[in-house]
Amino acid sequence: MKPVFPYPTLLGDVLCEVVSVSVDGKPLPYSKVSATERVVALHQTGRTAWEEAVLELKATLPEDELAEGPWQDVTCLAVLTEKATNARTVARLRPSRDGSRTGSITLSRPCHLRRATLTVLVVATVDGVGGRLVGSPEENWYVDLQEATPVRQREIEIVEIDFRDGPHEWLRPFQEAPWIVETAGDMPTVYLNTTAVEGLMEVLGSRGGTPAERMLREVTASQIAQDAWTAMFHTAAADLDTDEDGTPVMPTGWRESVLRTMLPDVLPGRQLTDALFEIRERRTKGFGWSELQTGIQYAAGRRAQIGKKLTHAVRTVDRAERSTD
Repeated sequence: MKPVFPYPTLLGDVLCEVVSVSVDGKPLPYSKVSATERVVALHQTGRTAWEEAVLELKATLPEDELAEGPWQDVTCLAVLTEKATNARTVARLRPSRDGSRTGSITLSRPCHLRRATLTVLVVATVDGVGGRLVGSPEENWYVDLQEATPVRQREIEIVEIDFRDGPHEWLRPFQEAPWIVETAGDMPTVYLNTTAVEGLMEVLGSRGGTPAERMLREVTASQIAQDAWTAMFHTAAADLDTDEDGTPVMPTGWRESVLRTMLPDVLPGRQLTDALFEIRERRTKGFGWSELQTGIQYAAGRRAQIGKKLTHAVRTVDRAERSTD
């Protein structure tokens, strides 16, 4: 999804390709770079104390459209960012003989923590105003410092821990809760409290069991999933940035995936751009945000399959009662 701008922007595709990667001057194996997933995996590169990774890039722009359109002083920039560290690196890509734009960008390890986002921005002078964004890829690349395999989507992390006497003091105030969802980091984490409900961890971690145990496991897992989807949506909605014209810009990573998945149920019938704008308006100005909670709850319940799991649970109880009679 591209935001709408009050000036002419490129209709054609802007494509970005990571041609090769070197770590401290040594080539990174091609198995660590996935063009399909658009991910570079820098964990377990063979060097445990590496300092920097240099990514060689190639960008393809709709050159015919650029030549015929109202854009002057066109510049292609590679941008590498990470919200966890507030790091931002920018490099200019130069025109090459085949019409593409090529160049390199350097990731300095001390400046990054988990997963950096790599994109290409096409900026130009439009209507006498310089530095305006006129094009970018539909999908960004990710440079992952903690993954050995270049995989784009990562599952929610599940951590079993004692809230009361465990190593994390920040969990102490929640010691009576069976679980909580933490979404401040680069990947959402569900913390399961091993001491809040006796036997719950054994039920959740087991396979098979009695019909009652299976029913409890399915319903509890669905409730955890609904809480996770709800928390992730609120975090993603709170992290919406805007461009210079105040237009909401889709976030990256799991936040993008959550919004794209849930917004059609939260605000049915809205185009994605309009839905983002309305979400931000309701959050920042206060009106209508409480009314939106019903849609968020419904969307999270659909993702967690609450209705399906409850239907199965009710049928299980009914069959058990019939067999007893």
